[in-house]
Amino acid sequence: MLLYQLQKGYRFNSDTHFLYDFISNFSIKGEVLDIGCGCGILGLLMARDFKISLTQIDIQKENIFLSEKNAQINKIKSNILQMDFKKSEFRNRFDFIVSNPPFYHNDHIKTQNIHINKSRYSKHLPLNILIKNASLALKPRGYFIFCYDPKELDKIFINLKDCNLTPEFIKFVHPNKQKEANLVMIASRKNSKAFLKILPPLFAHENGNFSEEATEIFKKTDTHSIKCEF
Repeated sequence: MLLYQLQKGYRFNSDTHFLYDFISNFSIKGEVLDIGCGCGILGLLMARDFKISLTQIDIQKENIFLSEKNAQINKIKSNILQMDFKKSEFRNRFDFIVSNPPFYHNDHIKTQNIHINKSRYSKHLPLNILIKNASLALKPRGYFIFCYDPKELDKIFINLKDCNLTPEFIKFVHPNKQKEANLVMIASRKNSKAFLKILPPLFAHENGNFSEEATEIFKKTDTHSIKCEF
């Protein structure tokens, strides 16, 4: 898959590839919403590999332009909308909602690049609003699958419970076997009574290189990025 990205802006990293691999373990079908789609990679990969009806949203006009361009060149159909998910009016529409949302803490060192800032920092889409509006937009047995900072796991579980979403599967991602997790991927389901299953962790690197598991994921996603000016 060929993907245009901004030369001077936020660009996706391995987190999105890992999240896609996690998502692909589920029976993806029906209406799918990709929140904060960026250049479109996550939703477009899903539409490439699964029979779905895809909607992608983002608050930034640059990302809408990129997503439309990337959908076009890869011959993938997607309903791409510029909108602020904090003000979402979707109700009971989607079978699956997916997101690699902004989750950097606001006390981190902030970039002056507006595009990167909006893509990274949680103040632009707070966790509680993300989960609440995702729950409202899901069908009664729909899935919300996303990634986040594992240090926020307690808040994630509290907000999921408050919004009638049950975490059914989680998977931690570690930079390597010596370091603590820096990403958690969560599959939650509306109106579910299932017990939580913690899947084996993913170690991204081994002996200074990408691990065998990470390498296989990159082969599966099979993307090529081209940097461009907006």
